[in-house]
Amino acid sequence: MSFTFEVLAGGLGNTLQDAGRFGFRHQGMPVSGFLDAPLAHCANALVGNPADTTCLEMRLLGPTLQVTSGFARVAIAGDAVASVQRASGVTQALANWHSVTLREGDTLTVGAIKNGCAYISFAGGLALTSAMGSESTYVRVGVGGLNGRALAAGDRLPGRARAISPDAHELRAPEPFCHKGGPIRVMLGPQADHFSPDARRALTTSTWTTTPEQDRMGVRLAGVALEHQTRAHADIVSDGIAPGTIQVPGNGQPIVLLADCHTVGGYPKIATVISADLPRLAHMPAGTAFQFEVVSGDTACMALGEADAALQAWLGRLQRYAPSGFLDEQALYAENLVSGMCRAE
Repeated sequence: MSFTFEVLAGGLGNTLQDAGRFGFRHQGMPVSGFLDAPLAHCANALVGNPADTTCLEMRLLGPTLQVTSGFARVAIAGDAVASVQRASGVTQALANWHSVTLREGDTLTVGAIKNGCAYISFAGGLALTSAMGSESTYVRVGVGGLNGRALAAGDRLPGRARAISPDAHELRAPEPFCHKGGPIRVMLGPQADHFSPDARRALTTSTWTTTPEQDRMGVRLAGVALEHQTRAHADIVSDGIAPGTIQVPGNGQPIVLLADCHTVGGYPKIATVISADLPRLAHMPAGTAFQFEVVSGDTACMALGEADAALQAWLGRLQRYAPSGFLDEQALYAENLVSGMCRAE
């Protein structure tokens, strides 16, 4: 059975994303996709989806969604306050890291996204039209998702048909999934030689603060100005860039590029954030302070393996649970409920 949601309120900064749009960067098309792929994987696992199934990525304020047909199993991964108003009028808090089954007339409301990024997954996925091999939304050119734009009131989210019993056990995680803390690790280059020795030292000895100038394309940082070797070194012939690239324009303030970043750029690149740590940039709202740490390629590869192992360990701890009011008929019928009989005169 499939389902349909009507969007009663679109929230702010909410787009449909999957693993990304690969193979088109040579044509100027960004990869896009999840800002935090491990977190989206967690959301999908909570409803039994493959890891790369399209989710609703929430950045500032979550949406309000009402089931208008069928029933849908959803889950939220991330730090958000959410509630479900049942068709009967009863309102229930929705715990993060738990799946929940919504029936026709039920309404899901998600409030502020407290840590910069969270995901809603839909069991079975959404019935969307693929664009260049991906359902990810790239707003700047209007590609993917819902007509290439953020969620808005009046939109409809149709689900794919999937055999799910509305009375089956749900899934929950015993604890939230968390990325490893510490400095954001980077590898120097490819234009580190365009910067003075003092600037290269300052990259890792200074504290950086994220600014309000941030979106899915990148985040501008505030801190000590990183000096170029000369004024001429502040510009290069445009060459390839990728998510994680740290560009430094003439004012010396770094820009860390994210999933929707363009494919070429003319600012020199002092370093690149390693893949294991890049998802953490999605959870740094304006005013977040952090430091960088330079590591080797071997360390970057090891860190990626450790991050994947941590995710797999978290997935292995998911638990089935019975929500309030749930009746497990199969378990009930398996029990011997009558231990004996007697005849009373």
